[in-house]
Amino acid sequence: MDELIGSARTMATAWTEAAATVAGIPLPRPPLLAQTPRDELSLEGGARLLHFRSDAIPKTVARPILLVPSLINRWYVLDLRPGASLVEALVGAGFDVWLLDWGVPEAEDRYLDWDSVLARLGRAVRRVQRETRHAAIGLLGYCMGGTLSAIHAAQFADGIAAFVTLCAPIDFSQGGALRRMVDPSWFDADAIADAGNVAPDQMQAGFSALRPTLEAAKLMSQPDLALDPKAREAFLALEAWASDNIPFPGEAYRRYIREMYQGNELIAGTHRANGQAAQLGMIKCPTLVITASRDAICPPAAAFALLRHIGSTDTSVLEVPGGHVGAVIGSRAAKEMYPGLARWLAPRLA
Repeated sequence: MDELIGSARTMATAWTEAAATVAGIPLPRPPLLAQTPRDELSLEGGARLLHFRSDAIPKTVARPILLVPSLINRWYVLDLRPGASLVEALVGAGFDVWLLDWGVPEAEDRYLDWDSVLARLGRAVRRVQRETRHAAIGLLGYCMGGTLSAIHAAQFADGIAAFVTLCAPIDFSQGGALRRMVDPSWFDADAIADAGNVAPDQMQAGFSALRPTLEAAKLMSQPDLALDPKAREAFLALEAWASDNIPFPGEAYRRYIREMYQGNELIAGTHRANGQAAQLGMIKCPTLVITASRDAICPPAAAFALLRHIGSTDTSVLEVPGGHVGAVIGSRAAKEMYPGLARWLAPRLA
């Protein structure tokens, strides 16, 4: 499967170049990614806190917001390219935007466990609080970053002024095809984790199984993309990010599969991390759940469930057309999701 995925991407690149040559247009150049100006603060284990500059745009929202991407994808999906960047949109709307870059796990990080990952998130939150002198900040988690953020918000509720999940699974019994793939009747998470970090190609093969015809569809679209510079730039930027995945630390993977996908402990109310219970009912701050209508990785029902279990009375839902990634960087994201999120956040982080 891994060889097939790599081969399909190589063929897609070759076809794009061939179509451009036949059409007499310049070959596509690699897209410029993650262009929002930023400063960086080092954390442990190769992790970083990114603080996005807003010198040209006065901050109009007092409290900062920390963005938490997935542990297994590169952070810049949230700042992919100009016009398709949640970071750019929030900075432009006057927010003080921070982001946790988890770093890239090495072979020795196979022992980085679930508790350690959550402790790293906690230190990032506290660093933002110290740097900005705000005891409570906004927190937005994307995909698995939203799951981790929900656990943190439940355990340290007083430090979160507003909470947003973006395509983040909470009720894993509603996890769709991914949940069926890792059903304990036939899937042994320990056997995978015992071998070390889970390689990006291993995980990509599972995601590809959700849409087995996707690579073929990309191939068929190449001649059209060669003639459309804007569409080609968007496609190449997404492909660059999608091909830049990182390993999943083995010990963290073990608990993520067993306790989230197989045990559904957040909904059951039995999850514990770093010796402390994670009760979703402790989340009492304003909470927004953003879902994607065609999300196969986090079906809407898996995300909506958060609002049935928290203690907040200020809750909202924003559904965006598209899939798991398109909801964040697609054309409808820029038109609907970014402004909708900014409108919701502004009065709650004032």
